[in-house]
Amino acid sequence: MQITRPEKHYDLIVVGGGMVGASFSCALAAAIDEEKFSILVIEAVTPDNDLARQSSFDARSTALSYGSGKIFDKMGLWQQLQDAVTLIHQIHVSDKGRLGSVKLSREEHNVDALGYVVQNQDLGHILNSAMEESSIISLLCPASVSSIQAIQNGMSLELVCSEQEFTVDTALVVLADGGKSPVCKQLGIERSVERYDQHALISNIVFEKPHNNIAFERFTDTGPLAVLPLEPIDAKNRGSLVWTLTENEAVEFPNLSEEILLGKLQERFGCRLGKIRAIGEKFVYPLSLSLAKEQIRPGIVLLGNVAHTLHPVAGQGLNLALRDTEVLVDVLSSAWRQSAPLGQMYTLLDYLKRREQDQVQTAQFTHTITQLFSSNNEVKAWLRKFGLIAIELVPRLRRGFAEQAMGLKNRA
Repeated sequence: MQITRPEKHYDLIVVGGGMVGASFSCALAAAIDEEKFSILVIEAVTPDNDLARQSSFDARSTALSYGSGKIFDKMGLWQQLQDAVTLIHQIHVSDKGRLGSVKLSREEHNVDALGYVVQNQDLGHILNSAMEESSIISLLCPASVSSIQAIQNGMSLELVCSEQEFTVDTALVVLADGGKSPVCKQLGIERSVERYDQHALISNIVFEKPHNNIAFERFTDTGPLAVLPLEPIDAKNRGSLVWTLTENEAVEFPNLSEEILLGKLQERFGCRLGKIRAIGEKFVYPLSLSLAKEQIRPGIVLLGNVAHTLHPVAGQGLNLALRDTEVLVDVLSSAWRQSAPLGQMYTLLDYLKRREQDQVQTAQFTHTITQLFSSNNEVKAWLRKFGLIAIELVPRLRRGFAEQAMGLKNRA
């Protein structure tokens, strides 16, 4: 439910009500399902009234892995979500101008879909509705955290909402307020950052031919280019574009005429779906690998981009965060049933131990692919060529690649 004035104490506070914070809150509420448990979600933007301003739920789209679909099913939200998603029946991976490709299909892995594509606004409406209907979750917005400090058995937060100030305490704060988290800065939590000197251009595009539920990952000389299938509107064949650009291109391309920009995109993507006919509103942002040096402290746990911001190649970011969410919910709900303190380090260390391998491997996977497939170096070109051929032909490599793409590898 949405509130304008918080109570003085909550069992758990979530800072950030975007995709990760909202998903975690809904998952924990579904797992505990006790009226006496209380969750406060603090969000800077009022949901539904202005989703376009809330960056998590803007006009972009998100790829959900097969495993993420199972996580939303555990939350009790998949029935609503499945009406809003576009199924991915096949994944086609290729390297522009070179031999070698990988094709995965749902039939090969005996699933209804390898993954799903959902428009962020649709996901936002579903998550916000679930929080609004929950008797356990209180949503305070628009609101922000002006200060945070450790107290005995938890954390104390100073909040600002509608020009009013409130003091609230809790056993555990879950930070899910993004890679530029102001709360992290207040706490002095440092990050290791490796910049890729690349930008992502995000938009929706219209093709001449239907996509037939195929997701494309195309590696080019400037980095990965992904096209995800979307449902048609007004008989237009639509896809969601994630196009990696150099720093110079990131400045130049958004200002080009649509005709010239589409020509450059066509040259990079090819003619698999015929002529690219239109491109929608464009979002451009810099890319880096950013990892928090601390994910947990007594009374604090980091979740989502604030913990690990990855390159968008292979769409791993949100799906990794959802796997983190699944395990954190399991750990906290178990602690609650045993009357163990939610914010104690031994509770949070259990979560981190269970998630460390997947987090490290996924970060390494996206980083290695980005480095290997964003270069014209001949040695790397040959490695790419034989790597793709090996994945296509060697069953063990193929299975591992598919498990990573489907969000099943290292899932607890």
